[in-house]
Amino acid sequence: MSDRIQLLPDNIANQIAAGEVIQRPSSAVKELLENAVDAGATEIKLIVADAGKSLIQVIDNGSGMSETDARMSFERHATSKISNIDDLFRIRTMGFRGEALASIAAVAQVELKSRREEDDAGTYIEIENSLVKKQEPIAFQVGTSIAMKNVFFNVPARRNFLKSNAVEMRHIVDEFIRVAMAFPEIFFSLTANGQEIFHLGSGSLKQRIVHLLGNNYTAKLVNVQENTDYLNIYGFAGKPEIAKKTRGDQYFFVNNRFIRSAYLNHAVMSAYQQMIPADSFPMYVLFIDLDPAQIDINVHPTKQEIKFEDEKIIYAFVQAAVKHALAQFSIMPTLNFDLDPGIQQLDAVSKPFTDEKKVHAAASSLYNTFTQKNQAHLIESKSELKHWKDFFPAKESQIEPLQKDTVPDKLEYEQSAIGLAANAIQKLQLLENADLLQLHNTYMAASTNQGFILIHQQAAHERILYERYVTAAKGRPIATQRSLFPLTVQLTTPDAVLLQDLLPDLQMLGYEIELFGKDTFVVQGTPADVDQGNEKVAIEQMLEQYKHFNNDVKFSKREKLIRSLAWQHAVKPGRFLAQKEMKALADELFACAQPNITPSGNPTYIAFKKDYLERMFGR
Repeated sequence: MSDRIQLLPDNIANQIAAGEVIQRPSSAVKELLENAVDAGATEIKLIVADAGKSLIQVIDNGSGMSETDARMSFERHATSKISNIDDLFRIRTMGFRGEALASIAAVAQVELKSRREEDDAGTYIEIENSLVKKQEPIAFQVGTSIAMKNVFFNVPARRNFLKSNAVEMRHIVDEFIRVAMAFPEIFFSLTANGQEIFHLGSGSLKQRIVHLLGNNYTAKLVNVQENTDYLNIYGFAGKPEIAKKTRGDQYFFVNNRFIRSAYLNHAVMSAYQQMIPADSFPMYVLFIDLDPAQIDINVHPTKQEIKFEDEKIIYAFVQAAVKHALAQFSIMPTLNFDLDPGIQQLDAVSKPFTDEKKVHAAASSLYNTFTQKNQAHLIESKSELKHWKDFFPAKESQIEPLQKDTVPDKLEYEQSAIGLAANAIQKLQLLENADLLQLHNTYMAASTNQGFILIHQQAAHERILYERYVTAAKGRPIATQRSLFPLTVQLTTPDAVLLQDLLPDLQMLGYEIELFGKDTFVVQGTPADVDQGNEKVAIEQMLEQYKHFNNDVKFSKREKLIRSLAWQHAVKPGRFLAQKEMKALADELFACAQPNITPSGNPTYIAFKKDYLERMFGR
């Protein structure tokens, strides 16, 4: 038998490698923008056509490349940023592995133009399928221009897996924002299909955040700044009142490189604990600068996941920095010890602090670790703090354990009060002539043939609207009520791209919205059963809810939109309902195919059976 194992041709090997680095057009955008930053550019322009499928071009005024470097840049593992193995642990640049341009050239038609300041002529190179088609000198300004055309033209299977233009454009905008936010001193622009979407002049970090994420953040940011000998943390955190239902505006950068870290995100969330609702997420843009030797950034092809040498230290610093920032601006609640006169009677307050005690305290290592500059991360290892329990003698617990028979049986309660079997749903009927009672402007109590039920008005309305929208999406559009005075809505660029993708589905659900220039839309009509006059807030909240559902891959785009609209349009807790409204809501609920739960699986009502009520009263 002949030998079976053989070396792959370079062009095939490059295409396989490109699968890791260039997953979609936005992956190429990230790599090309990072190369432009590494070239020392002060102006970077990104031009895309057809959501990057036809063209991705990055033009910079950086250092440029010589003729030899321009040719070598497309070879695999050719880089100017690593010369020996130790350099891997001192990475300060964005790109470093030498795979980006080789991968791009393997799956697209590439044109490179570049010139250094000391050269009289620039270099033009044309590459297709990893093969150089043309190389010649040209007249060109100082800097580099790389144009990537017809992505995946030679891998049609990969091209077929690309999403719609609106979806791919959203990914490109996300990558652009991440790079532009990390370098506010550099001018960035993004032009799509001949229309300039972003024009970001150089400025401060706060200006860049506001330009990218929206003017509503102008007065809602808190400055975060903590410097130690181990690391520096700086950036901005949003005030609690602007917390959203989605993680959208959360950015972590380590040495100016955007990263994803659920661990560090938990540190920020813990700093906001009890300041925002449990299902809300704060906005933050935080930069961590530390020695590159303390991290490993080469653990993932996209370089967005990194490893820290000591994650616990980073966690503690991030949490403390955000807490300190919130407290500094009087956002966190403060403790007022004057409210508790008992504290004034404690020995530590009432007894004088004598000179002898001062000398004894100053001699302890605990005092030294707190007073030495930038030594907070060494407290645990240096001080005797770990022996604090020795100062408190153990005492017998005076709390008697609860008797078992005094604890109510939770399971029994749930089965009798909340548990509602599927076969009982059909038998449950509202009494026709009985009035409904609204409690706390949130719940509705209704008599039934089996006892009574407690209906959550928002949950019930959400189920009704969900089934109505599902029917509409299947070919029976909801009637549209045209506005007498059409409303103009201005959105942030990412939200505008998202809304443009949803317009066809929104039209089926009763909305008539038209694009009106850059990031601007005109609302010509809304669903007939929706109150008019607050369309802008409704659309913004709908987009936020859509992004909240967007992480759930089991839902289609239309399903996410339907759930978002059902939640948004449902009557909220706190609204008074007249008897006629409550009756209509209850009747519509029990006319639904599945009246007992919301689309997300929460109960719409709780049934209290008559026999259970009698047992509660001992009857």
